[in-house]
Amino acid sequence: MELLKDLWQYLKENKKWWLAPVILVLLLIGVLLVVGGSSAIAPFIYTLF
Repeated sequence: MELLKDLWQYLKENKKWWLAPVILVLLLIGVLLVVGGSSAIAPFIYTLF
């Protein structure tokens, strides 16, 4: 949680709002990979890529 708080402070102080969608997409891809690698829905997720 400390990393997220630091990242939010960086975005807010330096007005780098264009980084927010990039970070969000990377987080979503990471979650898909973690969930897809260890569950029964893995074949369905792999067809997306």
